[in-house]
Amino acid sequence: MNENIELLQYIYKDASMAVYTIENLLKYLKEKGNKINKVCEDILKGYERYTKDTKKRLSKLKQDGLEEGMMAKMGAKMGIKKEVIHDNSDSNIADLLIRGISMGSIDMEKKIERYQDNVEKDNLKLAKDFYQFQQENIEALKKFL
Repeated sequence: MNENIELLQYIYKDASMAVYTIENLLKYLKEKGNKINKVCEDILKGYERYTKDTKKRLSKLKQDGLEEGMMAKMGAKMGIKKEVIHDNSDSNIADLLIRGISMGSIDMEKKIERYQDNVEKDNLKLAKDFYQFQQENIEALKKFL
């Protein structure tokens, strides 16, 4: 498979899963009055931008974005619900998000290293921007720990 497509599909998959997860998290936090909600909403908007951008790029290549399977989504949804019911403190929510974003960030760093010599420069820039976005989100969330 074309490395450009693989890289874009990975970004799309990670970003779309983050959108799904954060949307569900915000539903559970809606009535709780957490201070972290605004940061979560900002992070969600960023992931939505990356989802839309990669979907557009993939469409130009006549490809679809790959999404996580229903089992992964349901597992994430149940895990979030359990965490919020157990402890909906800003610190716990920040920790939960940092762990999830960190996993995606580590994988993104590996993808950048793997594909940096084989993909178009604008796709590599998108991947690096996405990685930087993840790092910035982790830093923003650390303030709530």
